[in-house]
Amino acid sequence: MIRDKKCILNGHLISIYEPAVGFDNRAFRYGDALFETIRVSNNQIMFLKDHVTRIKLGMTVLRMNLPSEFTTANLQDMISELLRHNAAAPQVRVRLTVYRQEGGYYTPETNDISFLIETDEVSNNYTLNQKGFWADIYTDIKKPINKLSNIKTGNALMYVMAGISKQSMKLDECFILNETGNIIESISSNVFAVKNGTLYTPPLSEGCIAGVMRKQIIHLATENKILTFESPLTTYTLMNADEIFLTNSVQGVQWIGQFRDKFYTNKMAQFFNEKLIGLSATPGSYF
Repeated sequence: MIRDKKCILNGHLISIYEPAVGFDNRAFRYGDALFETIRVSNNQIMFLKDHVTRIKLGMTVLRMNLPSEFTTANLQDMISELLRHNAAAPQVRVRLTVYRQEGGYYTPETNDISFLIETDEVSNNYTLNQKGFWADIYTDIKKPINKLSNIKTGNALMYVMAGISKQSMKLDECFILNETGNIIESISSNVFAVKNGTLYTPPLSEGCIAGVMRKQIIHLATENKILTFESPLTTYTLMNADEIFLTNSVQGVQWIGQFRDKFYTNKMAQFFNEKLIGLSATPGSYF
């Protein structure tokens, strides 16, 4: 572990051990925050523009004030500085958190923001899981469809509860349902189904997170002439699919091996994983 590991708070390098968040912090008290988890692969900050676009959209939805210096170029410089200081390995997970500044109870006193950038090393480049995940559906809480559904907020209790359910059922992953009972995502990923070489994934109107990696997979599918439909997924869809795979910015692509009593292959998952490895090896080649 790095003795003098740093993070960046509001543009300033500070020690990760330095007290920086008070008890009245609104992210802590109310989940009044947004976050992005960004992959650094082979020393490239992957898909940063899309992450910044998404968090800016989330800030607009939450009516947070957007500082003029909160740009992709400035954030890239800060992340690069932090990676240099922390002597980061080629594979890193970066977390960018934006939260409304303290003051007020449910009603804030200000819409100005603070932001925090942290880094953690990960072991490998985009790596497809050797053994397919065993998955089922989390049914206790259904995700509502509204203007908050597509953004990554600091309120993740539904996903936490799904994670606890996953553990209790001894599963590798759980699918999340929306308020109409359709499958929209997993605990930490978007979901794709494959049938006869065609991709299916829920549209954003179903309430899934607007995943950065989801966007890349749809781009790659279009580039490689793979037919893709954004359409609701049901249990029937998954039970009749040839493949199911999950996508997120840090892990890339992970495949489902079993859903209930159905088993799946991973040919399409392997294809997209290889494409991601190629993008990470070629500076400036990604979308």
